[in-house]
Amino acid sequence: MPLRYTLRQLEYFVAVGDTGSIAAAAQRANVSSPSISAGVAQLEEELGVRLFVRRHAHGLTPTAAGRTLLIQARQTLSEAGALRDMAGELAGSIRGPLAIGCLSTFAQVVLPGLRQSFAAKHDAVRISQIEADQAGLFSLLRQAEIDLALTYDLDLPSDLAFHAMLDLPPLVALSPAHPLAAKAALSAADLAPHPMVLLDLPHSADYFLSFFAEAGLRARIVERTRDMGVMRGLVANGFGYAIVNMRPPGDLAPDGKPLRFVPLSGGGRAMRLGLLTGAGEDRPGLQGAFLEHAGAWLRQEGAPLLRVRGS
Repeated sequence: MPLRYTLRQLEYFVAVGDTGSIAAAAQRANVSSPSISAGVAQLEEELGVRLFVRRHAHGLTPTAAGRTLLIQARQTLSEAGALRDMAGELAGSIRGPLAIGCLSTFAQVVLPGLRQSFAAKHDAVRISQIEADQAGLFSLLRQAEIDLALTYDLDLPSDLAFHAMLDLPPLVALSPAHPLAAKAALSAADLAPHPMVLLDLPHSADYFLSFFAEAGLRARIVERTRDMGVMRGLVANGFGYAIVNMRPPGDLAPDGKPLRFVPLSGGGRAMRLGLLTGAGEDRPGLQGAFLEHAGAWLRQEGAPLLRVRGS
């Protein structure tokens, strides 16, 4: 006799297994607690096993059978979702989950608006995000924990594919009181004698220091930080200059103090902003749609947030 359980019952079962309570599972599934209880009870009856033990101090705990069946239930739900998404792509619709990674230095400026604009066009897409440094994004892509990453073209490995979208030339961030702040442009030679605040992130730090190495000079690093906001705060408070590729709206540090941005001259290359994907692993429907949308959005909406403006 065929089993007669539903995917909805499996969803309720997994929600209870993940949260440990009927109330929390109901909140997660956006249904009533009685619906969760009934769904789990019906599944237990159909499968002929007890799935949970109620412990007053610890909520619901899976039985040995429940723990085994939770593994299979999660796999079944994942495969059902993949089947639905595949059907949507074959039908020409844009739907399904999309996991986006973003370089932490500009995620707060770019990612919310980009996500919102894409979701407004494709409401059947379920987007999740994660922020990381460059090395972390490479790892997340290789482990298939994200589908694509918004980042710079810094030390890109050959097993990943980069889709360039926007050039961001280097800038020098300074306090308005800095002796170099009135210059129209600055070179590595101008900067070398002065204290530097280095944004010390994997790959990014090497890029910022390359301007000095190419000129046969050494930067005078006095402060290091991995946080973009802290870097801006240190610069605005006179600890030194920094080299960046984007400037904040309003040209203000997080504490409200002003910053000045001056182009860095001398032939240093611009960073290229774009999307990084696993080579040969694109899903033409969903990923292709996001790649196209992101390119247009970055050039039209993102550029004013990131690109060089009049000093």
